[in-house]
Amino acid sequence: ILPGAAAAAAAALLAGGGCTQTILTAPQRSATEQLLLSTAAERAIVSTNLSLFDGKKVFFDASYFESYDGKYAIGTIRDALSRAGALLVTSVTNSDIIIEARSGVLSIDAASTLIGVPSAAVPVPLAGAVSIPELALFKSQKQFSVAKMALLAYETRGGKHVYSSGPMIGKAHNHYYSIIGFITFTSSDIPAKHRSTVGK
Repeated sequence: ILPGAAAAAAAALLAGGGCTQTILTAPQRSATEQLLLSTAAERAIVSTNLSLFDGKKVFFDASYFESYDGKYAIGTIRDALSRAGALLVTSVTNSDIIIEARSGVLSIDAASTLIGVPSAAVPVPLAGAVSIPELALFKSQKQFSVAKMALLAYETRGGKHVYSSGPMIGKAHNHYYSIIGFITFTSSDIPAKHRSTVGK
């Protein structure tokens, strides 16, 4: 390659600029969904009085707790027991009391409303389909999380009943609204989200 040609090629590359590609992760749960679930779990346990276990050696049994997103909820219960003065032990034989946890529900419901024209694929002869974008005069997307849990406690030796919490229920929500696509705001009661934002 002639020196002049090489210089021209280099100049063309510089003039064209570089290309940066950002890779976004796609987790099973979005950050908002995880916040909804964890907040509901925290609210389910926060009002429960666990002072009965103060100074007691407690073995926590999570084998009856079945939920897709259960680990944080289990950790929240353990944290509440520890703050109440329970002495968490890792062996059943070293415990005074066994506490079993169970989950009735830990999930999210969603609802959406659209006033306008939804996105659609319109067939065009000899050209396949053309995608028509959504035209929304008003749009809302609402998410509601619910956690329902319960605790059962009994003596390690003999199995005598000590405590039943009954249903412990916590809820959280996150609502998104859009008006003519220009005015958007969010109403949420999860701590890590803005309660109300305009123009975002």
